[in-house]
Amino acid sequence: MPVTAAPSRTALVWLWLSAVLVVLDQLTKFWAESVLTPYQPVPVLPVLNWTLVFNQGAAFSFLSDAGGWQRWLFTILALGVSVLLVYWLRQTPRSQRLVGLAYALILAGAIGNVIDRIRYGHVVDFVDVYWKHWHFPAFNLADAAITLGAVALIASLLFPTRGIGR
Repeated sequence: MPVTAAPSRTALVWLWLSAVLVVLDQLTKFWAESVLTPYQPVPVLPVLNWTLVFNQGAAFSFLSDAGGWQRWLFTILALGVSVLLVYWLRQTPRSQRLVGLAYALILAGAIGNVIDRIRYGHVVDFVDVYWKHWHFPAFNLADAAITLGAVALIASLLFPTRGIGR
């Protein structure tokens, strides 16, 4: 029987953050659907609107017009990645805080968007960042968590001996 580290000594402690972010993601999407009219921007700041949009594809609407099969492909991929992330959290020592944080953020984002895909067949996006006439693709809290998690993971790989990832 293989010997594994005690759960209290692994990065699984970061699962609380994933759970909180999934709840916040779903609450913000519920808010957006409750108060916003689809595709009608609501100015917040000179570079930010709330604009309710529905994304049937992946990042940047990749495959959004593929006919529906992509819903299940992206759901299965995200669920598989989520299982892998939980496994990695279990294998990562608790002392590697940045790595644990990165995995937890990416996991939260994957689960938040999977919930949308299963419930609605699309992902609810509403954060519209822009400059003059250029608009970044609309996103949500789950997307932001995935992006921040990826940045944290890259930082932990680039600076492993400086204490950032440990």
